Amino acid sequence: MTRFAAERATERSGRLVSATKSNGIIHTMPFWDEVARETVAEFPGVTLEKVLVDALAARVVLAPESLDVIVASNLFGDILSDLAAAVAGSLGVAPSANLNPEREHPSLFEPVHGSAPDIAGKGLANPVAAIWAGGMMLRHLGQPDAADTLEAAFGKVLSSGTRTRDLGGTATTTEFTEAVLAELR
Repeated sequence: MTRFAAERATERSGRLVSATKSNGIIHTMPFWDEVARETVAEFPGVTLEKVLVDALAARVVLAPESLDVIVASNLFGDILSDLAAAVAGSLGVAPSANLNPEREHPSLFEPVHGSAPDIAGKGLANPVAAIWAGGMMLRHLGQPDAADTLEAAFGKVLSSGTRTRDLGGTATTTEFTEAVLAELR
């Protein structure tokens, strides 16, 4: 996991933040910190910043622009990804992936919010996260141009003012999706 995050940081800004709680979870988190430090040492262009998860949660809200790549345990990552999505405007815009970087097993791409059973079939779900997860899958499968095209399409639709209710708009799930499809054509 840390190796994959360091590779992403190498491709991006070179900044990697490791979410930890080694001041309170004294047996496993210091080991997490050690593995992160040793792994990132293999990537000379990457700087590692160890941040306590509670302080990192505040930073996601107060200074999200100061963050680029974050590596976290499943628990911390789940919490931080929901928080980051809320800061961005809605859980409906956050894609997620459970990746197998070695590609020995399938990877899973889905919206952070999952299936949203409470609003299923009502036309209220924001499809951006699902569409973006599709873009992430295309990129993972070696199709970066297709991913760029798909991401640009929903970006243009959002920029045009077409938004679902969770983002202050009136478009239904179907209306937003149709607008993206029209943009792709």
